[in-house]
Amino acid sequence: MPPEENHQTAPLAVLIDADNANPAIIEGLLAEVARLGIASVKRIYGNWTSNQLASWKEVLLEYSIQPIQQFSYTTGKNATDSAMIIDAMDLLYTGHFSGFCIVSSDSDFTRLASRIRESGLRVYGFGEHKTPKAFVSACDRFIYTEVFSKKDDTKGPAVIKRLTAKELRNDTKLVQLIREAITANNESEGSDWAQLGPVGSFMNKTANDFDPRNYGFSKLSDLIAAIGLFEIERRDNRVFVKDKRRKNGG
Repeated sequence: MPPEENHQTAPLAVLIDADNANPAIIEGLLAEVARLGIASVKRIYGNWTSNQLASWKEVLLEYSIQPIQQFSYTTGKNATDSAMIIDAMDLLYTGHFSGFCIVSSDSDFTRLASRIRESGLRVYGFGEHKTPKAFVSACDRFIYTEVFSKKDDTKGPAVIKRLTAKELRNDTKLVQLIREAITANNESEGSDWAQLGPVGSFMNKTANDFDPRNYGFSKLSDLIAAIGLFEIERRDNRVFVKDKRRKNGG
């Protein structure tokens, strides 16, 4: 897992767009939310009279998620999005929350995410890789829900396969991001080594949708080692990384 700020006790509002999320992700999703804070509110929005949401109903009770009914009044208009946005603003004005988790692949929540952040709260977005970049960029962090897929779950989203060393090296954006993070976090002047924790934090801040799980790795250290362009060294229970192109030690 990438390094995260120590917000484990932060109260969060989790709002799920049932029309744009898969119930197969819920266990992994809520486990991820638990790493970010406490899910003080868990609500899911949709037209529960529709058979399209039948697969969601069996998980709502198990995970104590409150369903919010929103009828589809007009074909082609997403009343669910409007209801979710109104609720989010009501919750925002209570002043009881440190952040929001918005679960949807819909760009309609872009302005909502920006508005919440303008109030000084953190926004964690969760959606599939098809999520428009505008919504992804509007969040403090964006986590692709494909990372919550289980290999034995054939009904859920496609499982992310682990990329090969060649595929990783060909991802110039990823390699450059790691190199920039190492340079920005050198442990001392004249040293090429950087501690992995600050490197990961820099990567998350620079690319808010970065996650080693997107490449098939559970840990950042495993991802960096697999690329083959960096050295990994462990010292006193700390992990350091260096760009192999740099010849001097440190």
